[in-house]
Amino acid sequence: MQITPLNPEDPPVLGDFELLGRIGQGGMGQVFLGESPGGEPAAVKVIKPSVVDSESRRRFAQEIEVLKTVYGPRIAAFLGADAEAEQPWLATEYVDGPDLARHVKTQGPLPSVLTAALGAVLAEALAAVHTQGLLHRDLKPANVLLGPNGPKIIDFGLAAFTESNVSLTAPHQVVGTPICMAPEQAAGVKPLTAAVDVYALGALLLFAATGHYPHEAATPYMVFHLVTDPDTAPDLSGAPDELMPLLTGMLAQSAEDRPSLTDVVQQCRSVIEAQGMKIAQARRRLTAHTAGQRHKAAPTGDSLASPTSPWSVPATDAPDTEVAPAAQHAPTMPGSGSPAAPALDETPGPTDPAVQDSSGHTPPVRRGPIDGTRREQPVPSRPPTAPKRSKEGTHTLRHSLQARRTAERLRAAYAAAAPF
Repeated sequence: MQITPLNPEDPPVLGDFELLGRIGQGGMGQVFLGESPGGEPAAVKVIKPSVVDSESRRRFAQEIEVLKTVYGPRIAAFLGADAEAEQPWLATEYVDGPDLARHVKTQGPLPSVLTAALGAVLAEALAAVHTQGLLHRDLKPANVLLGPNGPKIIDFGLAAFTESNVSLTAPHQVVGTPICMAPEQAAGVKPLTAAVDVYALGALLLFAATGHYPHEAATPYMVFHLVTDPDTAPDLSGAPDELMPLLTGMLAQSAEDRPSLTDVVQQCRSVIEAQGMKIAQARRRLTAHTAGQRHKAAPTGDSLASPTSPWSVPATDAPDTEVAPAAQHAPTMPGSGSPAAPALDETPGPTDPAVQDSSGHTPPVRRGPIDGTRREQPVPSRPPTAPKRSKEGTHTLRHSLQARRTAERLRAAYAAAAPF
């Protein structure tokens, strides 16, 4: 994913974070690459005004207070936020790795044992957060980043904006990500329970194992209809036999019929142990596998075919679906074909972010707005450097050594490709 320069209207600083460039954009707003005074990279997400109202702002402020108490190795750490800003923003730990949606679309589904390992890791992380009284409510493959130390969940607290005061079943507008949404959430039932995250995790694991979601259709309205229809069973085609009981339970229509997250962890362990493996070994293989696939897709050597960001898109804003009246044309959902699972690769490749990114030379892919993934942006026409400003109107960038090294490589790449 390319990093692009800040636009003239972009703020140079948010809170204590200096903004270095744009790294993602979606339905809820813009994602910036930020840097703390000490040089720590951060994903800074700014919410666009159209999804902000007094109620969502109030709930976001409440969830920020909860986020300050949430910590875990599988949760992207909270670094800062401002619910009272004209455009609310949230800064979280930067995770150097692709999201699950991109990985599956470019490398194919995960083997069943690695899908089970992913399920155990994420279920345990969600359970820990639930004990603090916080639900995710927008879990999807784009909100799970496959970092060098394993998967991490991002975007906790931002569901306050996806669940605005606009009804999810209003005739002229839909806000949300229907392909991973629990039936009761799609129907507007309040209050929501932990079961909505169990359902979303089941949809995520089905996608990880098969490359498709429980319900897919040509428009979001049709997806909502399928999700909420008690007579329409989720599409589990292509799912490995050993995962069928787990996925069937997690994707149950009734919240009461779904297993607890503790049960999910135990069922995932059973799948792994039935294949003669320990849970710790499966977790290591999952990280090695995703890192190995990332290395295979990354450029080698010091030459860069095109200027790319040294970091992958962290808190990518999977474009939350905003739909016009049903009469208008809607993008087609991705197909439900299931690519062959890649072979296990337990040898992680180099992770020097100065010479590779999460997607390597993989060509940009345009994806539908309702599959929970982002759209690739064109390669910028000039090096991704931010303007320097001082306290009187300009400021000096506090680039880390990593950022400076990358800037040097990008300048060299641009010079080599220049036609003059």
